Amino acid sequence: MASVLNPVSSIRLSSTMTAPRRTPPNSPPNSLTLSRRRLMVRAAETDANEVKAPAPEKAPVAAGSSVNQILGIKGAKQETDIWKIRVQLTKPVTWPPLVWGVVCGAAASGNFHWTVDDVAKSIVCMIMSGPCLTGYTQTLNDWYDREIDAINEPYRPIPSGAISENEVITQIWVLLLGGLGLAGLLDVWAGHDFPILFYLAIGGSLLSYIYSAPPLKLKQNGWIGNFALGASYISLPWWAGQALFGTLTPDIIVLTLLYSIAGLGIAIVNDFKSVEGDRALGLQSLPVAFGAETAKWICVGAIDITQISVAGYLLGSGKPYYALALLGLILPQVFFQFKYFLKDPVKNDVKYQASAQPFLVLGLLVTALATSH
Repeated sequence: MASVLNPVSSIRLSSTMTAPRRTPPNSPPNSLTLSRRRLMVRAAETDANEVKAPAPEKAPVAAGSSVNQILGIKGAKQETDIWKIRVQLTKPVTWPPLVWGVVCGAAASGNFHWTVDDVAKSIVCMIMSGPCLTGYTQTLNDWYDREIDAINEPYRPIPSGAISENEVITQIWVLLLGGLGLAGLLDVWAGHDFPILFYLAIGGSLLSYIYSAPPLKLKQNGWIGNFALGASYISLPWWAGQALFGTLTPDIIVLTLLYSIAGLGIAIVNDFKSVEGDRALGLQSLPVAFGAETAKWICVGAIDITQISVAGYLLGSGKPYYALALLGLILPQVFFQFKYFLKDPVKNDVKYQASAQPFLVLGLLVTALATSH
């Protein structure tokens, strides 16, 4: 047994048995036998220790968060429930800015009233903008980003194979058609002669497609792609809310497009975590094109300078209190930029957005209320 389990012990035992040895005259006759037995016992003990030695422990696998999974952000738990996976693809964490944009547009119209009819219309508009059309956009983006995600976030549903190609395509179409259907319903409900909400939904959906899909794939260019994303999150829902309850005017279109430059800055925040995959596939995001150090300053500059410019516009329009309120909301954003984002834009992106963005969206509401008076 020792020779099978431990060749080294076998060699030692064999050499002891065969090597010439002179026994001292006074030694007992069985001394050689005792020596052999001691060696055999030691060999057996060595073999037993080797057999019983515990296997090295495997590195623990970090458990993902169920909350992160539902919200569609990094650190998500691996799921097998197809409906939870479908929700994850729509990234509910991205819905609130769109919902808030509808609120701002309704406020800017000056015609929203706290009646059952107006509240019901606003809720349907929020569902159209958030779960339906933003869900369509996010699912579509994940589909066309599957190769990048295989590098940056291989645990996501599509690159990990948790959801099939047919299921993803079906979800894209259902969300798109659902959003367009709700837009048409709202036009009828509001009594519009021209279906402005339907055409806004068509335009936003087309913008989402060319943002993610070839051959245009706007996201390949950091400037154009991020501005398109910012406009989708700030201008389009505002326009929808204002058109639903009032009239969409040229000055509001210009003002919200200016505000979309701040949205460009917000979009850059998400580019830092994708640098490796973007560089591998030739996407010129700003962190890839300029480097992380320069890109993070472009990011915060776009966010802060835009809001300061809007505050200046409000001040020049004879609305100093609204301008001061907006400036007051910029200060905590700057504080969190230095506390989190500028220190480490990759590690602290979620902390920064959770801390700073509420003040930015409140600034949007301040601006909307200012334009309604």
